[in-house]
Amino acid sequence: MTSLFEDPLLWVLLVVLIAAVFAVMRARRTNLQLRANNNKLHGDVASVRGQLAELQTTYSSVSARHAADLEEVRKDAESATKATLKSAVGTLATLAEEQLSLLDGLQQKYGDDHAVLADLMLVDHTGSQFSRRTKGISVLCGGWLGRRDRDASVYDVARSAQGRIRDFERVKVHAQANVAITSRAVEPVAMVLAELLDNATKYSAPGTPVEINIQAVPTGICLIVDDAGLGMDQETKARAASLLTTGGAVDITSLGDPPKFGFALSGKLAAHYGFHVSVDAVSPYGGVRAVIRVPENLLTADVPAPAPAPVELDDHEGLPAAAKPTPIASLVVGQTAGGLPKRRRRRNGAVSVVATPGAEVPDLDAAGEETASRLKAFARGTLLGRDSDNTEGPQNQ
Repeated sequence: MTSLFEDPLLWVLLVVLIAAVFAVMRARRTNLQLRANNNKLHGDVASVRGQLAELQTTYSSVSARHAADLEEVRKDAESATKATLKSAVGTLATLAEEQLSLLDGLQQKYGDDHAVLADLMLVDHTGSQFSRRTKGISVLCGGWLGRRDRDASVYDVARSAQGRIRDFERVKVHAQANVAITSRAVEPVAMVLAELLDNATKYSAPGTPVEINIQAVPTGICLIVDDAGLGMDQETKARAASLLTTGGAVDITSLGDPPKFGFALSGKLAAHYGFHVSVDAVSPYGGVRAVIRVPENLLTADVPAPAPAPVELDDHEGLPAAAKPTPIASLVVGQTAGGLPKRRRRRNGAVSVVATPGAEVPDLDAAGEETASRLKAFARGTLLGRDSDNTEGPQNQ
């Protein structure tokens, strides 16, 4: 027995056993402490998660309220801006119409003086462009166009639009349809067509053709504008399509700097009056093809009688005396190939050229003559845009 206690291996085993017992007990205490800490941490995590959820709910509520307040402020600012612009532009539009009416009177008063007539028509052309822009801004700010009291042929509508842009002489009108547009839609169609023509001439090289083709389709008529520009990329086409199809309220602050009103104005007028505008096709010249499709409910078969077209007679030899035209309020502007003098006169807003034998040929400024000759192309068309009143508004749309 004594020998067993004196065995060192026994003591080693005993020490190891005691150490193992202490280690197990310490591990158990550590495990219990870790479990308690873990439970506490789980409770803290749950509490933090609850607080986070509450904070997220509060943040969402505050964000929604802030967004609503911001949208309301933005709408109020937009409304106030539009109201201010509408009022200011309305005054300018009235002044522009008064100026155009005054110019009409001056053209009638000084119609016999070729130099004065050319200058007046230049001012008249600038006034027509100014009037178009003021009307467009007014429409985008909540106003509406005036309404004609009678229908107009689709050709006259195209000529009216042609006369409202700067480079009107580049535009050629080809009509394959002899119909009229109802009085309600005359001015909006002319405005939209003028905007498309303005884009076509601005974004194509000077001297390249811009054509208007008027074609009948089973659902109405189409006014097709083709230019020879570089076309539009997909992003621009998508933005244009969005502006042309929405027809809702337009955020004028999103139109760029300087603002581009054309597509936004066209979409708003098209949606309100019931016709369709698209610019997603390619023209035969490689540029943009813009199409205005006017449905049948905006058309009428009763085509108004056109105004007398400008006439140029170069030679009256062989005509009986009764058939020779008598000049009325005319002016000699040059000679014909046969040596006869040519006279210019106005008929119902158009400038005509007639020949009268035996008259002196004054020495006139060639530049003024060329200007007047170019401007006669839109003289009849611009009259169409002025024959309107302000009877149409939001209350009787």
